[in-house]
Amino acid sequence: MSEALYLKDCSIMEFDAKVIAVEGNKVELDRTAFYPRSGGVANDTGYLLADDKKYDIIDVYKQDGHIYHVLAELGLKQGDLVHGVINWERRKILVRMHTAAHLLSAIFYNKIGAKITGNQIDVDKSRIDFSLESFDRSLIEAMVEEANKMIEKGAEVKIYFMRKDEALKIPGLVKLAEAQPPDLDVLRIVEISGIDVQADGGCHVSNIKEIGRIVLLKLENKGKTNRRIYYRVE
Repeated sequence: MSEALYLKDCSIMEFDAKVIAVEGNKVELDRTAFYPRSGGVANDTGYLLADDKKYDIIDVYKQDGHIYHVLAELGLKQGDLVHGVINWERRKILVRMHTAAHLLSAIFYNKIGAKITGNQIDVDKSRIDFSLESFDRSLIEAMVEEANKMIEKGAEVKIYFMRKDEALKIPGLVKLAEAQPPDLDVLRIVEISGIDVQADGGCHVSNIKEIGRIVLLKLENKGKTNRRIYYRVE
């Protein structure tokens, strides 16, 4: 299985690795900084270099604990040494979108007890679904504005690991309406200092100031108690 470098350091943009498995245009590396699509968050793209040949990565996904890199063309073989380069412009947007989602979920949860019922974090726009009884546009707009005020002030984003039994003592650790923490002894924690603590496996900014500004794009009713929020960052 691959060592997931992004779990400990989201700033790694280049790395060296060895190909440990090949299946068609899919390769598995012994270590990788490419984030696989997971938890509603889009994957990284970029390329691998081997013997001065460039192999574009068009998809990255995780299955049964393995991280697979889907290449635009064939050519790599087991044992090849490669240099991975992540598309930083894409990653930069995704981490801003993802941390913005954490910030919004914290505000909705802390203010009115709303939990997340779904999400999709992507480059052009992202969405979060919240469990809300009423469709109150002014309330949602106020929550987004509060998030932007917090962004202006800034807050450090910290990533660390905790034993699950200790982590579950933290109020509001899980903000998904129909989900439990992964069945692991140790959980990866993403903390926005003074604002939010969540169990999470994704990539984030180091300070919420890096988000920029959250722009509300559209609101939708998606059921009796489900409200969908579309947003982007700028």
